[in-house]
Amino acid sequence: QVQLVESGGGLVQAGGSLRLSCAASGRTVSSYAMAWFRQAPGKEREFVAAILWSGSSSYYADSVKGRFTISRDNAKNTVYLQMNSLKPEDTAVYYCAKARGQILTMRRYEYDYWGQGTQVTVSS
Repeated sequence: QVQLVESGGGLVQAGGSLRLSCAASGRTVSSYAMAWFRQAPGKEREFVAAILWSGSSSYYADSVKGRFTISRDNAKNTVYLQMNSLKPEDTAVYYCAKARGQILTMRRYEYDYWGQGTQVTVSS
């Protein structure tokens, strides 16, 4: 079993920054790809970013490319999402997820463990 706990969300003005953290426990996640997803009210959960187990490669949704950066510290069993130049449309609950394997993917069914989410609200 893997437990994922997100933190770092909050209220920020447009143009501001936040750094989300996802701490894993119960089992190491260092051998797996990890990702961030988000879900805005009334919308489907959508892919944000993913990172390879080694941290050597990452993949982003077009909507966040150039503004968000995903990273990981396998020694700490933690994944991060640095969010810069935030926009009101980034407002959502952000979820951390562990992949079933090592492949970078944006498909939700490829992720088997999820955190409970952290709220990010960007005011205009």
